[in-house]
Amino acid sequence: MKKILLFIVSLLIGIGLLIWIGKVVGWQEIKDSFLVFTGWFGVIIFLLTLLIILISNWRWQEILKEEGSQVSLKGLFPSYLGGFSVMFLAPILLWGGEIFRSYLLKRNNSISWSKGVASVIIDRVLEWTTNLVIIFFGTLFFLFTIGSPPMKLVIIFGGVFLLFAGGISYFYLKVFKKESLAQIFFKIFNLKKMNPENSVLEIEKEIFNFFQLRKKSLWKSFGISFLRAGIMYFRVLLLIIFLGEKISALPALSILGFTYLAAMIPIPAALGSHEVIQTFAFNSLGLGASTATAFTMIIRGAELILALAGVVILLKFGINLLKNTLFNHSSHNEG
Repeated sequence: MKKILLFIVSLLIGIGLLIWIGKVVGWQEIKDSFLVFTGWFGVIIFLLTLLIILISNWRWQEILKEEGSQVSLKGLFPSYLGGFSVMFLAPILLWGGEIFRSYLLKRNNSISWSKGVASVIIDRVLEWTTNLVIIFFGTLFFLFTIGSPPMKLVIIFGGVFLLFAGGISYFYLKVFKKESLAQIFFKIFNLKKMNPENSVLEIEKEIFNFFQLRKKSLWKSFGISFLRAGIMYFRVLLLIIFLGEKISALPALSILGFTYLAAMIPIPAALGSHEVIQTFAFNSLGLGASTATAFTMIIRGAELILALAGVVILLKFGINLLKNTLFNHSSHNEG
């Protein structure tokens, strides 16, 4: 109940932000910019978005392969897409998408819980690391060229960036020093000492084994992560051109970085938060606030189509789980 309430609150905040942008910019201007984007333009943006998801799925496969688990891309895709829909539509459910991916991986591919959970944690760490690098350099260029943003944006988005950057830095520090994060957690919360067979320590062991600088799989996975970022960068450039504006390489990097930054705030589909930061960025770069809102709506629309496909997978999974539960319960009663 608490998680559902948090989801509703975050959704209302996002809608409120979106309405505020609409009033400031004007819905007619937004509509005019959005109408520029029609026909094959939409198909191209959608296909690029699908390619981004497929590359993410490939990275997950490489992580599992390093753990000794062989699963086809086709076999992994439903699990990844279902998890993506949870992360996209209900980010307030922290690690909800990852838990779903791990569970479905165990159920469909007979991969142990510890390996599955470790693989999705590794996957998220790689993605966050890449995103933070893009955010850092994109913001650096933006500040050097444009100057300081409004204090409210600095506090909200700067705070989010520092929180994630601090967390990732602490993670790498512990991993490379081979200091157990799990044991620290147990000590802080005064939990009993866990035996070596405990699943939490097994998960940590898998993560530590992956993040070794000498391993080719680590650098290959980082390469895939930056390839994914490259496709997203190309999507930014192409979409802005489709919307009738001109943009050079470095400003496009800033816009991509702000897209990542908005996604770190746990609001469903980054509704409102993405518009707020991109409206400021587009205005500062001379691209126009109405173009910013059209840009964010089109990106969200393409991702929403894939998220809804993931929802179908979630519903199918839930129905099958309910059937199995009722069948087992019925069989138990007959017995």
